[in-house]
Amino acid sequence: MRYELLVGLRYTRAKRRNHFISFISLISMAGIALGVAALIVVLSVMNGFQKEVRARILGVAAHVQVSGPGGKLADWAGVAAASLKDKRVQAAAPFVNAQGLLSSGEAVRGAIVRGVLPDAEDKVADIGRHMRSGKLEALQAGEFGIVLGVDMARSLRALAGDKVVLIAPQGQVTPAGLIPRLKQFTVVGVFEVGMHEYDAGLALVHLEDAQKLYQMGESVSGVRLKLADLFEARAVAADLRAGLGPEALATDWTRSHANYFRAVEIEKRMMSIILTLIVAVAAFNIVSTLVMLVTDKQSDIAILRTLGASPGSIVQIFIVQGSLIGVIGMVAGVAGGVLLGWNVDVVVPFIENLLGFKFLAKDVYYISDLPSEVQTADVTTVALVSLTLSFLATLYPSWRASRINPAEALRYE
Repeated sequence: MRYELLVGLRYTRAKRRNHFISFISLISMAGIALGVAALIVVLSVMNGFQKEVRARILGVAAHVQVSGPGGKLADWAGVAAASLKDKRVQAAAPFVNAQGLLSSGEAVRGAIVRGVLPDAEDKVADIGRHMRSGKLEALQAGEFGIVLGVDMARSLRALAGDKVVLIAPQGQVTPAGLIPRLKQFTVVGVFEVGMHEYDAGLALVHLEDAQKLYQMGESVSGVRLKLADLFEARAVAADLRAGLGPEALATDWTRSHANYFRAVEIEKRMMSIILTLIVAVAAFNIVSTLVMLVTDKQSDIAILRTLGASPGSIVQIFIVQGSLIGVIGMVAGVAGGVLLGWNVDVVVPFIENLLGFKFLAKDVYYISDLPSEVQTADVTTVALVSLTLSFLATLYPSWRASRINPAEALRYE
């Protein structure tokens, strides 16, 4: 073992005469550990939140959507067949997308009406697995059944078996003027996906019923695709645009929900910067610790210099001691942060029961449970940043120790 490392470790283990220096060292370790743990937990929770919301959005929205000019796609079967030739595409389903007004009694609500083929839709979306009542398969051509989001059904006071009136914006021209197109539908199911945008504003009908009501003939609005890997959506959309020609417009989920996911990513980065500053403050307490230690150990440094130690060796001794504080704090922080990140779903309910307070109330937040996903890349980055800051904090005190003049330090010894 090099003597610089041996002396540095001995200084760390030695019982110091000045207990205040030991106290500052412990505070530095604890600060680094808390900062690292907090950073790992916050990043893990934000990863889990992002994954949960993405799963809920993509449980209703499409990974890739192919539409035609003017919102109409005539040869949807050919587009679906061409899309399925790509091995990255797992399923395809046609749809009609339109706006309408739903009326039940005195209640009137605007809605996005989606015409679907139940069997095909069940392969590209998760609505069928989130039915609170009824089944998606209950939508049959010609029977004019409708499936509502839970908040929409609550607003209309409609239950399974009730009648609602769908008012289409496309009107009929008659001698009496323009009359809106009306059709009575029977509620055959209610779904809840956990996103207010869909639970309060989406209604599903059979594809053929939507084509009749909105006078689309055999055309549809487009084809929805599900991919094996949702993160390949942008590449698949680009390939489809090139392969299907200019009449087909392919968009992916990263574009249709770009603002939301960009906002989440920016928030995650800002939280990382803020919490990294906490780690930096704790790491730079090492400066205070080493400066006081250098002052306390001036005579020891002078003796080492007279025995032949070079200024570089003195620098290495105090870098070892300061870095050890950072390493211990980092290891403790990583261990605590990872354990807490893995057990957020247990720790948070325990704290809620202890305090009698609900952090994420179901009547306020769409996600009432705090999700968490510990990612190795985040943990590694946090650990490296913590070690780097700890190392930088040792440079000035170590350089100052190497500048001590042995003659001056030993003059009054």
